[in-house]
Amino acid sequence: MSCSNPVDVLKAKIAQKGSMVVAFSGGVDSSLLSLVAKETLGNQHLCILLDSPLLPAKSREQAEIIAHKYGLNFEILPFKVLEQPGIDSNPSDRCYHCKKASAKLLKSYASMNGFNCVADGTNLSDLGEYRPGLAAGEEEGIIYPFVEAGINKSDIREIANERGYIFWNFPSSACLASRIPYNENLTEDKLKTIDEAENILSSLGFIQVRVRLHGDGAIARIEILEEELESFLTYRKKVVSRLKNLGVLYVTIDIEGYRSGSMDEIL
Repeated sequence: MSCSNPVDVLKAKIAQKGSMVVAFSGGVDSSLLSLVAKETLGNQHLCILLDSPLLPAKSREQAEIIAHKYGLNFEILPFKVLEQPGIDSNPSDRCYHCKKASAKLLKSYASMNGFNCVADGTNLSDLGEYRPGLAAGEEEGIIYPFVEAGINKSDIREIANERGYIFWNFPSSACLASRIPYNENLTEDKLKTIDEAENILSSLGFIQVRVRLHGDGAIARIEILEEELESFLTYRKKVVSRLKNLGVLYVTIDIEGYRSGSMDEIL
């Protein structure tokens, strides 16, 4: 780690805020931030999950389990994301518009309920990736305690593992819109198809799964870990059948394997 005692640095950064709303997803990053916020601020923390069609059902369930298990102050707010300007048409800066709208919603709720700031789990590892949402978050005054404390993704997993948290090795997740090529419209039907398709693959034991929809939803391009590619053939007929039942016409497997942000490769 970049610091001999990063958790103490993180706590000091959080303590300076006095009270905090955490944008909570149930993933490793926001879960660790939430638990350290609770540890540091007591009841002056609140974790908020924004529930929208972009959120995988498994993420919602995961967030509820973690919040209950660790006694977090937790609320779910509806977020009508597809009604926000600049999102349903899915431009390359969609994340900017989404983050702008979600940040405003969280800030408004935090202000109405007496919290001093809104924080999220962005960390040093996120800064080198294509993430237009970061600029929107900064514009809206969202704070990034992990960045302030010099903590990256591997640090986060290491800290969570050392503390025995159940989520330390959860696979990374992302909003369902990231499975659809830019400039292809986002619809609730497409997003639901992706979510159900990924749940099918997860139920077969695949650890890290992305189902990317191409051709306006006609083609499913499956990404799984490289080491699982050979075993996929065992389930080929079952996967094809079940995904076609969801309305997909063609089912493909990407032999390059899973990689984060593969839809950004054409930018």
